[in-house]
Amino acid sequence: MEAIISNFGYVLEGFGTTLLLLIYGGLGASIIGVVVAFMRISPIGALRVTATAYTELVRNTPLTLVFFLIIIVLPVLQLGVPSFTGAIIALSVYTSPFVAEALRSGINGVPLGQAEAARSLGLNFSQTVFSIIMPQALRMVVPPLINVFIALTKNSSVASGFRVVELVAVSKVLANQNGDQVIPLLIGIALFYLVITIPLGLVAGYIERKVAVLR
Repeated sequence: MEAIISNFGYVLEGFGTTLLLLIYGGLGASIIGVVVAFMRISPIGALRVTATAYTELVRNTPLTLVFFLIIIVLPVLQLGVPSFTGAIIALSVYTSPFVAEALRSGINGVPLGQAEAARSLGLNFSQTVFSIIMPQALRMVVPPLINVFIALTKNSSVASGFRVVELVAVSKVLANQNGDQVIPLLIGIALFYLVITIPLGLVAGYIERKVAVLR
């Protein structure tokens, strides 16, 4: 643990980068995920097919491959982006199908009769989704969405293999410099991840209990 204490500023820098990957990656995944979820439930067949193909393709592709495509392959095609930006894009794209599926499960959990009642009152598709279905669906999907973001936090460690100095990359550098402290070093780095994931898990559990009471 001495290696972490004596390099605390460097470790905090890696922790900050991990937090930024979570925040920006989560935001990007949420935006893309909402669009994909609406496409999945759209009355237009072509949109449903496109969204389904995107979901199946991305969520069945290894995350490392997505990073490799964006950070290594795109620069070869003169379409490169900085490693940090590429990591955010890779995490956003990879996580978005899981966000979309969580949203879709919540939408499917709303009784069909409510959508039919909204239609009978003259509401169109968008009005039905935004005014009737989404307020109820969001309440149900917050816990699974938080679990998706916890997974995103851990997945951000893949960025260490692509020139992004986050927590795992910091641990590699410190382990090389302090070979006799590898185990306490890894335990210390793991504790930094717990600082993020445990509060998220507590929030998910709290919201899940609130939703259960409301039901």
